[in-house]
Amino acid sequence: MAHSAGMVLAGRRFTLLDRARIYTCGITPYDVTHLGHASTFVWVDTLARVLRKFLGVEPIVCRNVTDVDDVLNAAALRAGTRYDDFAAFQQFQFEGDMSALNVRAPEHEPWVHRYIGAVVRLVEALVAAGAAYPRGGSVYFRGRQVLGRSGLAESEALKLSAEYGGRPDDPAKDDPFDVAVWQAAEPGHPAWPSPWGDGRPGWHAECAAMAMSVFGPAVDVHAGGADLRFPHHAYHAAMAETFSGVAPYARAWFHAGTVTVSGAKMAKSAGNLVLLSDLLAEWPAAVVRVMILDRPWARTWDYHPDLLAHAAGRLEDLHRAAGRSAGTSSPAPDELRRVLSEDLDVPAALDLAIEAGGEAARTLIPALGLT
Repeated sequence: MAHSAGMVLAGRRFTLLDRARIYTCGITPYDVTHLGHASTFVWVDTLARVLRKFLGVEPIVCRNVTDVDDVLNAAALRAGTRYDDFAAFQQFQFEGDMSALNVRAPEHEPWVHRYIGAVVRLVEALVAAGAAYPRGGSVYFRGRQVLGRSGLAESEALKLSAEYGGRPDDPAKDDPFDVAVWQAAEPGHPAWPSPWGDGRPGWHAECAAMAMSVFGPAVDVHAGGADLRFPHHAYHAAMAETFSGVAPYARAWFHAGTVTVSGAKMAKSAGNLVLLSDLLAEWPAAVVRVMILDRPWARTWDYHPDLLAHAAGRLEDLHRAAGRSAGTSSPAPDELRRVLSEDLDVPAALDLAIEAGGEAARTLIPALGLT
């Protein structure tokens, strides 16, 4: 008898049929993979595994590659190479890191430079709907309504917009919360032809066009790091809903908690990166995965090397439990299904499996990608 494929994520319950469309924001491939990246993609991989193993739902994961981006272009120029060659090499390195961490490859992996035509069609539709306006070779999406749905104070939203390249002080805009969905060509940047002149797509429009090209007007789960909640995900959803008329764009949001070091967000600019390659040189991938997963997925957490030793102990306990017979009162896999369906509670699932032993532990190990 089939079990109901219902799940709670971030307090919202939703049901699924036979498939789950999961769009996750991939990396901008301009540098090495760090623990902050790894945390997000391990959580998405685990969500997909749990859907398949416990709910009988086949996850269809789309993870994009943002290979048209000002930061990447600047890195390529410093390296003295073309943006696309530079991105291809960095993405190859990233995929090797993900494979080493036992993160399954996505079913779809759109690269921005292959979807320029889709972005242009999206922008044309936004202009036709009155939701965007051309000016000086660029096209701007009207974003004041996105501020309203963000729940942020205007000052905080403006700060985040500036931090993530939104150029709120651009004098060509009608409103500081308007964002470029098509940016007029600038020296030293790649450019493509469009009805408004040569230029390149805006970040939020890139993801909206790729996601809708792959999945249509809506997704079951939109995933990414918590730092992408605003402005990126908010604008992505607003553009998709404006284009399609389908709302909400995402049935559930899966914003993985930020990883910090001594309280500061892990970032190259902060000089506090914990490289995935360094962790995997000292610890098995399963230990790194347990360190990431043995906590609420949405919570910000602070990395410390001692966490790895603790994770190794938890993994050893789980393997010992898998090797013994279950007690007569032990929770069945149905209990694991219940726990994992309630906001993907991995810590509770680990506790259950370690205490129960037997089939519960043996079932959980592959479901968490620990083999």
